[in-house]
Amino acid sequence: MIVKHEITETKGAFIAMEDNKKIGEMTYSVAGADKIIIDHTEVHPDEKGKGIGRVLLDKTIEYVRDNNLKIVPLCPYAKSMFDRDVNIRDVLV
Repeated sequence: MIVKHEITETKGAFIAMEDNKKIGEMTYSVAGADKIIIDHTEVHPDEKGKGIGRVLLDKTIEYVRDNNLKIVPLCPYAKSMFDRDVNIRDVLV
């Protein structure tokens, strides 16, 4: 699996690819100079249960840590992961 990061001025996405097919995506909106809002996570139905959502979240967390940003997790999946894992809460607003 390869994870690509696509970004514009106001939006971004981490996209999981396998065999040139999109198998998952986590999207976010830029909310000022210091934070992003994770607004959607989707994994292809055939790929559910393989940890792809967590890989996408980990890539997003890596990106915000590298860029000194914080996260607002509006997406239910992202919010549930932050509720479960205390080790990633340092990036929350």
